[in-house]
Amino acid sequence: MTIPTEPGSYPSYAGLLGRAGKLSGTSWGLFPEPGRGTPSFISGDAVLQARDCIRSGAVFGLDYPADAFAPGMSLKRTAPRHTIYSSHPAHRDDYVDGYYLQGSTQVDGLRHRRADDIGFYNGTPDDQVREGTAELGIQEWAEHPIAGRGVLVDLDGFRKDQGNPIDHPGGEPLDLDLIHAAMAAQTLRLRPGDILMLHTGWCEWFLALTADEKTRCRDTRRATGVAQSEDFVAWAWDNQLALIAADNFALECLPVVPASPFLHSAPNDHGMMHQQLLAKLGMAIGELWRLGPLSRQMRSTGNWDAFVTIKP
Repeated sequence: MTIPTEPGSYPSYAGLLGRAGKLSGTSWGLFPEPGRGTPSFISGDAVLQARDCIRSGAVFGLDYPADAFAPGMSLKRTAPRHTIYSSHPAHRDDYVDGYYLQGSTQVDGLRHRRADDIGFYNGTPDDQVREGTAELGIQEWAEHPIAGRGVLVDLDGFRKDQGNPIDHPGGEPLDLDLIHAAMAAQTLRLRPGDILMLHTGWCEWFLALTADEKTRCRDTRRATGVAQSEDFVAWAWDNQLALIAADNFALECLPVVPASPFLHSAPNDHGMMHQQLLAKLGMAIGELWRLGPLSRQMRSTGNWDAFVTIKP
């Protein structure tokens, strides 16, 4: 299912690994807008072609409420506190305190992770990643929103059809072979610049738990997600994905699989792929997306792509 990189454009992942020195395995310096990363894969033609994904006119919001995951899997991110106040009888205004921007549906920006071995994306100095600076800021994707063809891989539905539902209590790792098998069942093919959405069913499962059950789940530090592998990273890059999103806590499974190839390069992340995807490839990551309603609509129609707009 890998789409070859067109000659004269971007190197394959194998080609990235062949770059010299600390550029090995990175996309540093390859994109025309240095701080934009993999959303650069979405060309103007790709946006125009994505219009063909609009068929019924049905519209789906992919965000959960900001306080939906309270309690959630994070040990630190609490729900925001919303205050409404009045200056006079005809007036209302409001503000939010304690708003953790990754507490609910989100897109991880390129500031979110530095690589333990080589630093922030594009070699951005550590002291430039702070309040009040623009380097690698989320404004790269907010001022010029990400829009294009979104494709949904229904891992949850595929496994249920097999009579073998995903084991969310156990935090099941989901490997690339499963993604390939689900895509084959959906006859789904990727195009350069696609926004990939992996529907695992984890968010709906977790939100259906009681508060005590959610807390116990958090305390296990186990969560369903993509199994860490270099094959997955290579596949994502070689297919020129603009963004990878999932309806789970961290995109990746927690804890990492024992065979993670990133145990030594990403010790502060215990071998997660986040450093490889964000800091080295500049690949946007979406987490805690609300994919259940969209997946059910797509299953009913047999069309697994949609026009998607993202403004973090």
